[in-house]
This record gives sequence, C-alpha cells and structure tokens, in this order.
Amino acid sequence: MKKVFVLGILMVLFSCGEPVKNINQGSALGTTYNITYISNEDLDFQTEIDSVFASINQSMSTYLPDSDISKINQGDSTLVVDAMFVDVFELSRKVYDSTNGYFDPTVGTLVNAWGFGPGEEMKLDSSRVDSLLEYVGFDKVSITEAYTVRKKSPFIYFDFNAIAKGYAIDRLAMMLNQKGINDYLVEVGGELVAKGVNRISEKKWVIGVDDPEGEDRSIPKILLELKDKAMASSGNYRKFRIDATTGKKYVHTINPKTGYTKNSNVLGATVIASTCAEADAYATAFMAMDLDDSIKLLVKQQEMEAYIIYLDENGETAEFMTIGFASLILE
Repeated sequence: MKKVFVLGILMVLFSCGEPVKNINQGSALGTTYNITYISNEDLDFQTEIDSVFASINQSMSTYLPDSDISKINQGDSTLVVDAMFVDVFELSRKVYDSTNGYFDPTVGTLVNAWGFGPGEEMKLDSSRVDSLLEYVGFDKVSITEAYTVRKKSPFIYFDFNAIAKGYAIDRLAMMLNQKGINDYLVEVGGELVAKGVNRISEKKWVIGVDDPEGEDRSIPKILLELKDKAMASSGNYRKFRIDATTGKKYVHTINPKTGYTKNSNVLGATVIASTCAEADAYATAFMAMDLDDSIKLLVKQQEMEAYIIYLDENGETAEFMTIGFASLILE
C-alpha cells in the first residue's frame, strides 16, 4: 500500500510539472504556419499536421490538377466529395446569403480571367466580362444527396481559397482538441485560432493586427488579447490607385456581382469569430462590399466582431470597430 501511495504522489507531481511549449513551423497552402501548443511534456504532432494540410489540399486546392475541386472544375460530375468539402460548401452558402452574394466561391472564373488564379488570364472587355458572369453565382451550384456537385454550367469554376485556409486552421485546432491539448495558438498565413491561455506566461494569447499602410510588417497597428476565438484578416495592402481628378486613393478587389475589379476605400478588414473559416470568409466579403453595408451587417448580428480600416472622403485613414472588438485591444 505504501508503494502504491508513493507512486501516486510521484504521478501527481509529474503531471503538475512545468508547462512545456511545443512549436511546429513550416510552409503549407502557399504560406507559412506556426503552431504553438502547451502541454506537460514534450510533444511533436508534425505528422498529424502534415496530414491535415495534405487532406485539405487534396480536397480543395485549385493548384493541384488531381485534387477533388480541380476535377470538379474540369467537369467531373460523378466525383463524391468528402466531408470537408461539404463543410466548406455549406458555410460558403451561409456567407453568400448573408452578404447578398459578395462572398462567392464561384468567382473563380473571374479570378483566373483577371490573372489572380492558376487559370488562364484573359484580355477583358465589357462583353467578355458579361459572358463570364454567366458562370458566376453560388445559387447555380448544389450538392446532391449522393454528395456529388451539380453545376448549372460545366464552365462554373470553384475557388475556395478565400475560406479554405481558415478551414484548415479549424481542422488543425480540432486535431489538437482530440489530442487533449487545451492551450494553443494555430497561425497560418496570419490567420489563427487561439484557445485557452499561454501557460508559459499565464496570460491570454497576444495577437497583432497588421497596419495596411505600414512599411514594417513586424510592427502591428494594434495588439489584442484573444482566448477561445478565431481571427482572420483580408486587405489590399499597398495596392491602390490615386484618382487623378480627386486625389483619392482606391484599392482593387474583384466584385462578383459586376465582374470587375472594384474601386474600394476599404484598406483592410479583420474579423473575430468562433471559427476561422467563418472569419476568413467574412473578412474577404468586407473587402468587396460597400463599407456602409458591411457596418449594417455587423451591427445587426452578435456572432462576430470586426475592425475595418478605410479611407474617408478626404482620403484620410479612418477606422470602424465593433464594441466587442474594442474590448479586446491591449492598451
């Protein structure tokens, strides 16, 4: 009995040891990733992390010719999509509806035509843009009961790049949850999920938001304390034109409703939500939407917080942030 008692004490002492910071870093999805997770022992989940990225790529990468999404874009109507594809498809539908079509993953045809995707760039005029718009619209696609994708036109081209990275982060977070990890920060290309606290410092995770007008990317515009939330940002950093007549600055993004790159006064949008896929999608949508419409959408909902940096009518930098977002700023 004494031996058992002593062994029990030793096990408790071991389990209550100093927290260990485990870090995995690398490149994936065309960007870099940094995954920090706190545990009571040295751990290395690199194999599991690589598996998550490989699965996401196989399902949704338009840059892999043999991925599921590429086969669907090439006209395969018999391919049975996986659960990840269904998840992203259904969330895309939700964001498409709530943003009045400004978030639209069928915009891939236009992304390629304007030279921003893996497809062939085109010389565009009004008639060509109008013809391409026939292949844009998330209301023209669906998933059947057999989990195949139905398109009203074989030329409709899916592009989940504005949501897939956020979804990949959610899957990495899910993997860590299943491993029993309660404190972690998963960051891929600036988008992230923060859970629990940094037990090394015994504080919430501190996150920086980029300054879209800053030259030094290592100096954030603001710092946030984040716990049990996801965050994603979108922006046309340093990509703008100056109106020769008014002197105003405008940034460019593709408007899925007109088919053209849109002059916008929005420089960057950061969204905090319960999932990174959702934050990713809405941050993208807010770059295409008129600022007033984005603010109206944010004011009437309670599921997410946001911070939008824009240029006012005088070309000066201005900000909008929800009350919840403001409460997270680290002074």
